[in-house]
Amino acid sequence: MAAEANGFRLHRPGTGDGRPVRAEPAEADAPDILDDDAVLDLSTDIAGNDVEDTLRRLDAELVGLANVKRRVREIAALLLIDRARQRFGLSSSRPTMHMSFTGGPGTGKTTVALRMAEMLHALGYIRKPKVHTVTRDDLVGQFIGHTAPKTKEALAKAAGGVLFIDEAYYLFRPENERDYGQEVIEILLQEMESERASLVVIFAGYPDRMERFFSANPGLSSRVAHHLEFADYTHDELMGIAELMVAGENFRFDPPAHTAFAEYLELRMTRARFSNARSVRNALDRCRLRQAKRLVELHRPLTRTDLITLTDRDVYGSSVFTDSTAPQDGPSARAPA
Repeated sequence: MAAEANGFRLHRPGTGDGRPVRAEPAEADAPDILDDDAVLDLSTDIAGNDVEDTLRRLDAELVGLANVKRRVREIAALLLIDRARQRFGLSSSRPTMHMSFTGGPGTGKTTVALRMAEMLHALGYIRKPKVHTVTRDDLVGQFIGHTAPKTKEALAKAAGGVLFIDEAYYLFRPENERDYGQEVIEILLQEMESERASLVVIFAGYPDRMERFFSANPGLSSRVAHHLEFADYTHDELMGIAELMVAGENFRFDPPAHTAFAEYLELRMTRARFSNARSVRNALDRCRLRQAKRLVELHRPLTRTDLITLTDRDVYGSSVFTDSTAPQDGPSARAPA
């Protein structure tokens, strides 16, 4: 029916559970325009249900980031209302979805990009729920005539979905007159405008460098409608992330290990090259290495509890503790495994 072709369903008594099935594009006809006095129930939009599923996954996967999640929900609401307006024949310009994600490493930018692609696809904004991630090396050539083909190849791979440009500021190197990054920016400017119906571009990187990047390229900045800031995680948020990661891998901290990992984070967060959730994952991987060595050296049969439990010894073996100037008068387990 016409209503279902636009993603909305009509209630039909006696047709099973009444759950809608999304029409395939080949089956979908242009929906009839609703009368001015008609009432449209947003809860019957199949796409809205898909979006809610995606947003729930985002909440489950990412700790904190309240401002980012709020903006994602705002974008979802904008596109959902835009779909409803179309049912009444209310024409308006297509919302621009090009975005900028600014924040340090390990703050969830890539995860949000993936969920954003799923959401935009569910709402009919892009054809494919995919993200093609590139860096400068994937776009900029080393010789004359090499850059355009590389950039267009990346755009072709991202067509119908999302092009995610990580550390985008490396495209712009004004100090080097022979650099070809400016050619990439010019191609992107053209594609972002002419292919708005089939491509979303997300620029990502550190906040201060991204600010300089957009300031130096005002034409690019004017085409980016949504700027999302990914703040560094707090200590409590990082502990929550660690607990999610541990549980997701079928491990658990025993109480002393939980305390030890909290101490680890306090020290590691002050060190160079700390990368938020990425550093947490790396630390847990090393905990698993020390746990494996410890269990093998027990030279006895192992229980399920042995295999799933991370102890304080597995945490305190980190060089973060041995390199620390803090007194080493804690548990003897602090010595490297």
